[in-house]
Amino acid sequence: MAKINFGGTIEEVVTREEFPLSKAQETLKDETIAVIGYGVQGPGQALNLKDNGINVIIGQRKDSKTWDKAVADGWVPGETLFEIEEAAEKGTIIQYLLSDAGQITLWPTIKKHLTAGKALYFSHGFGITYKDQTGIVAPEDVDVILVAPKGSGTSLRRLFLEGKGLNSSFAIHQDATGKARDRAIALGIGVGSGYLFETDFRKEVFSDLTGERGTLMGAIQGIFAAQYEVLRNNGHSPSEAFNETVEELTQSLMPLVAENGMDWMYANCSTTAQRGALDWWKKFRDATLPVFNELYDSVSTGKESQRSIDSNSKSDYRVKLDAELKELQDSEMWQAGKAVRSLRPENQAEEI
Repeated sequence: MAKINFGGTIEEVVTREEFPLSKAQETLKDETIAVIGYGVQGPGQALNLKDNGINVIIGQRKDSKTWDKAVADGWVPGETLFEIEEAAEKGTIIQYLLSDAGQITLWPTIKKHLTAGKALYFSHGFGITYKDQTGIVAPEDVDVILVAPKGSGTSLRRLFLEGKGLNSSFAIHQDATGKARDRAIALGIGVGSGYLFETDFRKEVFSDLTGERGTLMGAIQGIFAAQYEVLRNNGHSPSEAFNETVEELTQSLMPLVAENGMDWMYANCSTTAQRGALDWWKKFRDATLPVFNELYDSVSTGKESQRSIDSNSKSDYRVKLDAELKELQDSEMWQAGKAVRSLRPENQAEEI
């Protein structure tokens, strides 16, 4: 493992240099990877593994939209695409990539096919960490491993096709065979990770749930909404409010942060912007820190997981979810965003 200095903290990570694709292929040459679930992470991981020369099959319910999607992606019924139980039986490594609620429902079926020496693979620590809520406890004679790409399956696939990678965490919960670590790292390389950093199932799910509710989705939507509302209430047009709140951030500044870091972006903006940002960022930190502490406590005590399980298991969950998503879609801010995106040069037809 490579030792990298992360701001003064030395951390060991796995890169493609010390664990190249050829080593991953050799490690997995006698394995059959059964990807159960073809929704969010399944397509990206499965297609990347296949393109990297790994033996992959898909397990999905027949006559479902995701079955049809798998067929459209090139998986062949009876050869590389099977009903869930048949795929789980054939697989030596079962990649359990259903939703958290789906994993709970299907667990009795999958557990039957976890015979000695197999590996159970997750991309989220939810099911194992909250076992008292999910009932997911693996047999003692199988490996239990995790590779969690730090992004969507769509991004994982897109970056792979561009010759890039999406960083992933990996974890070993149970090493029954003595080869769990190599299996996990090989799969991490195979699915297209940029580099891999080690964690455990508990830390993965705690950080993941905090991030989703925090800066990745929940907090940033809340901050967007607050700033947009202030600008609109003070007489700014929807176009001006959206551009100053979202468009400039996502189209101009965040790409610079991704390439060079926030410090570089601060150093390369106007002196007026520098002064304002330096004066105000700590105020925003201090204002939101109590909210993040409350959020982390809710995650670590199992309140968030129980709420998710309870909500997702209700018969009217999808109807209520669609209504909440429609509220976002129909908000003036995101309607303004739709209009702004349509006006980007790449989205306009050439005038003749």
